[in-house]
Amino acid sequence: MKILGVSGSPIKNSNTDRAVQKALEATGLEFEFVKLTDYAVAPCLACLGCLETNKCVIKDDGVLLAEKAKNADALIIGGFTPYSSLDARTKAFLERLYPLRHKHGFMQGKPGGAIITCAVPENNDMLPPAYDFGVNAIKFFMMEEGMDFVGGLRVEGNVPCIKCGHGDECKMSGVKMLHGPEATVGSVGVHSFEEQNKALDEAVMLGEAIAKRLHEKVK
Repeated sequence: MKILGVSGSPIKNSNTDRAVQKALEATGLEFEFVKLTDYAVAPCLACLGCLETNKCVIKDDGVLLAEKAKNADALIIGGFTPYSSLDARTKAFLERLYPLRHKHGFMQGKPGGAIITCAVPENNDMLPPAYDFGVNAIKFFMMEEGMDFVGGLRVEGNVPCIKCGHGDECKMSGVKMLHGPEATVGSVGVHSFEEQNKALDEAVMLGEAIAKRLHEKVK
């Protein structure tokens, strides 16, 4: 059995990358990790050119990645939430799996999980529920493809303003928007996946749960 893990984060060795890899390792099974910035993946054209072949007509890496998903026994998808929604790379990847559904349902029954890195603090009713939007985009994709959604987890992320050099004084600073007018880059700090015990534990539990579902399927 083989698990495919995908990260839509553009940051090298990002929190999202490392959380997906942690979950993959926890499965105890063979896995492949894919970073979407290493590939060219356009969004779906809704042309139905894939109807008879189950392969997209767009000549880019989306065809290769769809084949990887088709051949995998389970899928762990990691994304993040710019503008409080799922990032464009991860969304394009999901759209390009559409050819796999026609007549065969190649993703049907496969266990899957979601990992969302989000800079919006939890339990702040004045801000959009960005994590919910992100995880639900993946959850509902899996539901519509007939997959077995095992669960999702949140990783606390970092707003880009912490490293732009103007996060303390810029009137559009995400630091202050997310954490209040008195917040500074120094007071907010940098959030690392490895320092988030809850996220670490949940990544392991997600990987173990996916492996358990797979083992149950082959009994």
